[in-house]
Amino acid sequence: MLSTTNGRRLVTASTAQSAQICIDILNDQPPPRSSPLYTVMAMANTLEFSPATRRQAWVIRGQSSSRRIAAWPTWFARNSGEKPLLYLHSATSSAQLCALSRGTEQRGILCNDIQTRPTTWPRGAHPSLPLWLASNPQCTPYDPASGEETRAIVLAGLHALYIDGRPGFYYLALHDQDDGPGLAPQDREDAIKGMYRIGREPAARLQVRLLGAGYAFAEVLHAARLLETDWNVSAQLWSCPSYTRLAREARAAERWNRLHPLAEKRSSHLRDCLAGNDSPVIAVTGYPQSVVDPLAAHVDARFVALGAGSVQPAPPDRYWIAALALKALAEDGRIEPQQVERALRRYPLG
Repeated sequence: MLSTTNGRRLVTASTAQSAQICIDILNDQPPPRSSPLYTVMAMANTLEFSPATRRQAWVIRGQSSSRRIAAWPTWFARNSGEKPLLYLHSATSSAQLCALSRGTEQRGILCNDIQTRPTTWPRGAHPSLPLWLASNPQCTPYDPASGEETRAIVLAGLHALYIDGRPGFYYLALHDQDDGPGLAPQDREDAIKGMYRIGREPAARLQVRLLGAGYAFAEVLHAARLLETDWNVSAQLWSCPSYTRLAREARAAERWNRLHPLAEKRSSHLRDCLAGNDSPVIAVTGYPQSVVDPLAAHVDARFVALGAGSVQPAPPDRYWIAALALKALAEDGRIEPQQVERALRRYPLG
């Protein structure tokens, strides 16, 4: 493994050149709008089979009989120079993912499609897995809602890991539904930082801010329509590909401000995005609520975190999101509590 300096790895010219070739080829062949899963599969096929990139990157598929997780470290060790790594796998638990990341020497872009397979756990993952992701400083985890977000994150990961030399690995949770938000070019940097705005500014007097990640963002969109149609409440919508990255940056800024009381205060992407508005914030994830809870300390408004287990064993659906958004408005004194009671009776809350 290459050494590090000032928190960055010393990337060889060969590695950086390989990464740049991969980025250029992927940019030259943008795929049609697709789900996160099929976007990654298309990018993996380009890297593995294009004459320009097949010797510039390692593409490992977990289902391959010759390159299973157990065989991968030995294969990796036989190669003396580093290349960009895209690993498609189906780890269901933190133990499996920990073993996989160690086998890859905690380098690369690890893409997990487990939520596309039937299991007894929300999102297909054991509850320990998202906690391990959030607590592992070597990991930058993402839960993209759309193929466009996924594509931007993979390209950013290639640049950050193999050109800028940042340590650690990227992790992407993939689903196969093509109903996420589009990503305009001007929003790509914000998406990589963790969140970006969707749609227009709400016009109604009553307003909430709805945040969603991954497949759960589709339910957030439906909840916004319910709020507007049934209750005349507008929703400001935010797609949040990485709640963990938002929380980490906000904590780092807070710590710096605490240790430098005389210096100009630092802000964070989360605070910048939500500044200038005191409407309630409802943050939704398909993972357990603990993934979103760390944001509460950095939001200067009423904050409600929703995840699997918050109100039902499964991830919260559109009806629960709408009902709890109304409850937050009632707790702020913006609507009467009777409206929340009517919503609870009106919607099929399981």
